Amino acid sequence: MIKVSQLTKKFGSHLSLDSVSCEFHKNESIALMGANGAGKTTLIRSILGYYHPDSGEVLIDGLNPIKERVKVLKNISFVPQLPPPIKLSLDELMHYVCTSADVDKELILHYANEMKLDLKSNLNKSFFKLSGGMKQKMLIAISLAKKSDIIIYDEPTANLDPQARDDFYRLLKQNEDEKVLLFVTHRLEEVKELVNRQIYMDLGKVVSDEKI
Repeated sequence: MIKVSQLTKKFGSHLSLDSVSCEFHKNESIALMGANGAGKTTLIRSILGYYHPDSGEVLIDGLNPIKERVKVLKNISFVPQLPPPIKLSLDELMHYVCTSADVDKELILHYANEMKLDLKSNLNKSFFKLSGGMKQKMLIAISLAKKSDIIIYDEPTANLDPQARDDFYRLLKQNEDEKVLLFVTHRLEEVKELVNRQIYMDLGKVVSDEKI
C-alpha cells in the first residue's frame, strides 16, 4: 500500500529525513513514535505529497503522491494534530466533503453521533469557532465516513475527553479490516490495543520497527 524508499528531506541545513525506507501494508495498525523533531511529521507530509523529497521516493499503491496527488488523496483520510482554520459552517463543510470526495452525508452524521457530537444543532456554526474537542470529533467522523484504505491520525486524541477517546477507539476497531491505520502518537499506552506494529524514529531515521 505505502512504500517509502531511501527518502531524504532537508530544510535548509537541517536533515529532517535521512534515507528512510519502510513499507505499510493492509491490516497493519502502526504507532509512529519519536521525540519532537524526529521526522515523524515530515514523513507523514511526504506520504501525503505535501513535500518534495531531496532524494528517494514514496509510492502509494504504485502511484507518486506528488504527480498523482488527486488519485492518491482520494484513498487517504488524514486528521492533523492541529485542526485547519476552516471558515465554513458544518453544513457547508459536509457538503464540500460529500461533493469533492464522494462521501455519504448520512455516514458523517452517523459517526458524529457515535462520537457524541450533536451535528444537527450546530449545522450553521463555523467550524473555526468550535471547541478543540468538537473540531476533532468532526474531523474523525469525516475520516471514518470516507471509507479510505489508508487512515492517518496525527495525535488524534489530543483534544478529546476520556469518553470521546473510548468512542474513537471503539469505532476504529470496527473499521480496521483491510486498512492501513497509521498513528503519530506520544502515548503508546492509548493505542496499544489497536496497533500491531511500532516504529520509533530519531534524528530523521527509523531506529526500531517491530511487530507487537
